[in-house]
Amino acid sequence: MQGEPTLQVPVKSGYESGPKPYAPACDRNRDPILAVLRRVLPERGQVLEIGSGTGQHAAYFSAALPHLHWLPSDLPSRLPGIAQWCDQSNSDKCLAPVAIDLLLASLSLPRSDAIVCINTVHIVAWAGVQNLFKAARDCLSPGQILYLYGPYRYADRPFEASNEEFDRWLTARDALSGVRDFDTVRDLAVSNAFDLCLDLPMPSNNRSLCFTRCED
Repeated sequence: MQGEPTLQVPVKSGYESGPKPYAPACDRNRDPILAVLRRVLPERGQVLEIGSGTGQHAAYFSAALPHLHWLPSDLPSRLPGIAQWCDQSNSDKCLAPVAIDLLLASLSLPRSDAIVCINTVHIVAWAGVQNLFKAARDCLSPGQILYLYGPYRYADRPFEASNEEFDRWLTARDALSGVRDFDTVRDLAVSNAFDLCLDLPMPSNNRSLCFTRCED
């Protein structure tokens, strides 16, 4: 984004207190993901996290990356849990979460300096992935990045047994979910003015994909 970013004000959420949502996988993958984010995120500005889930990553990454403002987002029903993690984090850079539904055809994202999306592409329907890239194109400026984390299927290598089992579980739960083909995601990125700049193996047969916004 050109110039100073437009930031959400980091205020207490006002949501009713209750048990914080918790996902053990967030504790397992947060440090490997953080190592990659240190490489690819900008030196200052606002990071928009799409699909923040429990809010654990938002609280952890905002504390570990104090030079950045971290804006979590998810469906409205998820916001109270995310807000609890943000309110109780040790970071004043963890901003109040905002509602974002990737399945909205008119999806518009808040202007940011980078976008991070963890374990969402295989959960949301493919239309949501298409909307994400289209909206990210409008949200980001050339040279800024869209980071994706999760499992992918590659045409030139065997599909891992754990990911095959996971894919069956996903599609049984929701026929519109599923582990995405890497080539299909890359082609979608290219059609929306993004170039793949990083593809790294991660624990548990996941990948870190980083796309750079190109000039139009």
